[in-house]
Amino acid sequence: MAKTSSKTSREATSSKATTAAKSPKPTKSASSAKAKSAKNLPRPLRKLSRSFKKLQAKIQSKRAGHVHLHKTFKRSYREDYQRKTETPGLLSHAMTTFQLIFKHWKTFFALIAIMTVAYIILVGLLSEDLYQQFQTSIDETSAGLAQGQIGNFAKAGLLLISTITTGGLDTGMGEVQTVFMIALFLIMWLVTIYLLRHFLAGGKPKLRDALYNALGPFISTLLVFVVIFIQAIPLMLVAITYSAAIMTDFLSTPFYALVYFIFAALMVLLSVYLLSGSLVALVAVTAPGVYPMAALMNASDLMAGRRTRLILRLLYLLFVVAIIYLVAMLPIILIDLWLKSIWTWLAGWPIVPLALLVVTCFVFIYATTYLYRYYRWLLDYKEQ
Repeated sequence: MAKTSSKTSREATSSKATTAAKSPKPTKSASSAKAKSAKNLPRPLRKLSRSFKKLQAKIQSKRAGHVHLHKTFKRSYREDYQRKTETPGLLSHAMTTFQLIFKHWKTFFALIAIMTVAYIILVGLLSEDLYQQFQTSIDETSAGLAQGQIGNFAKAGLLLISTITTGGLDTGMGEVQTVFMIALFLIMWLVTIYLLRHFLAGGKPKLRDALYNALGPFISTLLVFVVIFIQAIPLMLVAITYSAAIMTDFLSTPFYALVYFIFAALMVLLSVYLLSGSLVALVAVTAPGVYPMAALMNASDLMAGRRTRLILRLLYLLFVVAIIYLVAMLPIILIDLWLKSIWTWLAGWPIVPLALLVVTCFVFIYATTYLYRYYRWLLDYKEQ
């Protein structure tokens, strides 16, 4: 019995060994079957499949080094996709931006003066006649609605709103003037970031050096702007379809209004999601040696899990910009109304359009500094 049991155990072990040895054969046969099936394909299809596999491997190798907080068809837990940041609060962010600008006020005010003169020469100011038309229309509305009882403060506020919303700096721009305007604001963006990078590093750059050396990534920044324009197409589509729906009374039916609201919400969410990373890419692409697509990918990795915080800060930035316009422009409009009511020979002087251009340049520099500081805080936290 012992011999038979030993024989059976040996046979069992030998059968396990033979099955273990035979187990890889199906994989070889499967791989050989795949190879044979690939070889049986026509030659153009074989080349296409090889190129597709190479492209797939290349994409996977590039995606391996990026941040992936969510996975397809898998539940995402909050502790996995939530990324912490050590940044100051909203009020502190706004005030430190003011402090940085006014600490180097000579350099930034000289930049504002140069950009203002270049804008007047290349693009032009808002027409004083158009501004006077705003003023007369507001006077007529005041006389018709409130029997002329609207005060100068309310009148100045209405003038400011009408001037900004109906064209702002210039309402009669042609194609060449539009190109010059975009180029000037791109130059202001690049020069401001160049100065901020050196100021925060402890240097003392001159404005002349910034104007000469900051324009290296001009084409890269322009390409990122093109990507931003493409990402903003859903917002433009919503604006176009909304105007068409209003004209055709499409939204008068509740069901159609609900369907359009869902469509508009999805389009807006898509654009906001894409633009939140591309705005940071505008800052990242200004670094030396950074290509546009690399800047877009790095900015997307940097903003993964942080887009909501950036959107909140951008909304707060809009609030601060509105306060800047009110505080800076309302007294100027009131003084302009008072002076032109006393001295009629000042009626043709474009005081308000010039002040509006100067304040707009300051606001643009402030917004650039605001965004750049947030970008630097995220980078410093990431490096830690």
